[in-house]
Amino acid sequence: MVATCGIAVMAKASTPGRTKTRLVPPLSFEEAARCNTAFLRDIAENILAASAQASIAGYMAFGPPGSQPFFQDILPREIGLIEAWQANFGDCLHSAIAQLLALGHGSAVVLNSDSPTLPTSLLIETADVLAGPGDRVVLGPAADGGYYLLGMKHAHRRLFEDVAWSTERVAGQTRERAGELGLPVHILPTWYDVDDVRALRMLQAELLEHASFAMDLCPNRPRHTRALMQSLMETTDLQDRLAFNSFRRAAE
Repeated sequence: MVATCGIAVMAKASTPGRTKTRLVPPLSFEEAARCNTAFLRDIAENILAASAQASIAGYMAFGPPGSQPFFQDILPREIGLIEAWQANFGDCLHSAIAQLLALGHGSAVVLNSDSPTLPTSLLIETADVLAGPGDRVVLGPAADGGYYLLGMKHAHRRLFEDVAWSTERVAGQTRERAGELGLPVHILPTWYDVDDVRALRMLQAELLEHASFAMDLCPNRPRHTRALMQSLMETTDLQDRLAFNSFRRAAE
């Protein structure tokens, strides 16, 4: 039986110098690539955990072309693979949505690859909302103004047009596009992307110092990311690099 909701992570194969480069510095290119791999593994496990409580199937919408063996090597076999590699990021997202719906899922969700601690409950909530009657959109706004999740029941291309990708206007513009289409938008709680030194410091605090990004939500416990962060803290000078780069950013 085909799951009601298909969730695809927008995923790039881990290659030093090409993956998670916004985390360099304080990370090295090699460390950033290792973070990408850990994030992907934990997000895949998070989707599988959600699938135990809702009708969800997990995928990686991957790139670049030819990188399928990388994903087959690191991911559980329950996670499907669909290639979604276009010149424009909006086209990548639309392609992933269209492919999920073509596979027979009643709703389709694109999910970022930067939030390993995203609460599992938000994935379940997304599937439940999209299972309701009528066309609608689910939007998970990110703390930086983008979004970590976007779900829908039809492949509305307009949702991905005229959007200033990688800016703080993305979530707002997406809501505007939904308004143009007359689509109701269910807004999830805000979460954060790990795409700069400030967010990396938040991740460290959440995993290793029992801090909380949102007191009313239970974060996912990403075992691969936690093990990597713990190892880097113990075997490298990452703690000093985080402190130095945080100070430098604050001074700018």
